[in-house]
Amino acid sequence: MSDQVTGFHRAPYMRPRMLALVMLGGAVGVTARWHVSEAFAPQPGQWPWATFLINVVGSLLLGLLLETLLRSGPDAGWRRGIRVGVGTGLLGGFTTYSTFIVETDRLVATDHLWTGVAYPLVSVVVGVLAAVAGIAVARTFRPPRSTTGGAP
Repeated sequence: MSDQVTGFHRAPYMRPRMLALVMLGGAVGVTARWHVSEAFAPQPGQWPWATFLINVVGSLLLGLLLETLLRSGPDAGWRRGIRVGVGTGLLGGFTTYSTFIVETDRLVATDHLWTGVAYPLVSVVVGVLAAVAGIAVARTFRPPRSTTGGAP
């Protein structure tokens, strides 16, 4: 029986549809990341450009997506599906914290200390700036929804 019929409300992360959206989006995101990482694998001791750009682009897109959804209405229905499928699934699978940390560790462990220190610092700062830029772009192109109860 559906949640509507039984009156039982499951947490969003326990709903089969939401789980399916995360899994599908994640599969697409991880596959895209793998292809980019394979095409642009870093040489030992070099800046890991593929992972850096993947994480920065993912941050930009996540900021853009979440601000756009926020400005379009409440986190319910199709908006929640997009947030979960694209935000958590696709972009969560596309971006990678684990590879970022492994690459940082390899840089430091192979005596590339300056790159090993700069890489995580620059990645975090540029990632935050990219997310803020995504939010700013969404604010430019998507006016806030009306909260007066009238027609939008």
